[in-house]
Amino acid sequence: MSDVNKNTPAPNATVSNTAAPKSHGRLSISASVTPRALMTDRPRLAGVWTAKIITLFPAAFPGVLGESLTGKALKDGLWALETIDLRIFGQGKHRNVDDTPAGGGAGMVLRPDVLGRAIDMAQSGVPENRDEWPILYMSPRGKPLDQAMAQRFSKARGMTVLCGRFEGVDERVLEHYDIEEVSLGDFVLTGGEIAAQAMLDATVRLLPDVLGNADSIEDESFSNGLLEHPQYTRPADWRGHVIPDVLMSGHHGKIADWRRAQSEEITQTRRPDLWAAHLARIASED
Repeated sequence: MSDVNKNTPAPNATVSNTAAPKSHGRLSISASVTPRALMTDRPRLAGVWTAKIITLFPAAFPGVLGESLTGKALKDGLWALETIDLRIFGQGKHRNVDDTPAGGGAGMVLRPDVLGRAIDMAQSGVPENRDEWPILYMSPRGKPLDQAMAQRFSKARGMTVLCGRFEGVDERVLEHYDIEEVSLGDFVLTGGEIAAQAMLDATVRLLPDVLGNADSIEDESFSNGLLEHPQYTRPADWRGHVIPDVLMSGHHGKIADWRRAQSEEITQTRRPDLWAAHLARIASED
């Protein structure tokens, strides 16, 4: 991963000599370099899926994306992350990036000329087709992020993500560049960086070889329109709570039936909207 702003050198990579203990049935991953170092001088495979982040806070990345499996995949060059410092495109001596809202009101709005210069740089050399390379703006008024959206993004060649601040961005920028607005939910954050990292995590884990076990993706929540069934591991009896007998039976058919029934019950109880959509989908297939 690389930064447009080269003024700040990446921290030195550090190697961990302490082996992390393995968890039951799963490879344990520990970071071998500092997260920020994962963004610079890493192997870049030709055509690798790439995220370009336009932000006032490039040091916020990779953040948690530099840890665990997404961090290992970033280190191994299975995906790439680039930050573009919006401030360097600012106006005047003080590199101003915002101005007061037209028509009055509280707060400040990111300027279209500043954003335009940053987006033009980000889009240089990438496909113009938005299916191949979407431009996304993290916004509470956007379409809610869901698993289907993450799957769609993972099938693109990469994405450019605009992280807003203040009262948002000039509407003309969204219209001019055909930017897709994405929301994490019905709440407001101080900026788009945390939301962008959540969206990237949901997307990157779907890329080939990142998780290492395709079955993990197939069995998890939302992959089949239902919430995931409960999970258990050793010890078999913990403080009087025991693992359901069916999971210890070794009968794969019965285990699959139990998990399916649990997924349906949990979805119906906790997410009636998902349950209704599930029933509608079944009816349409009949």
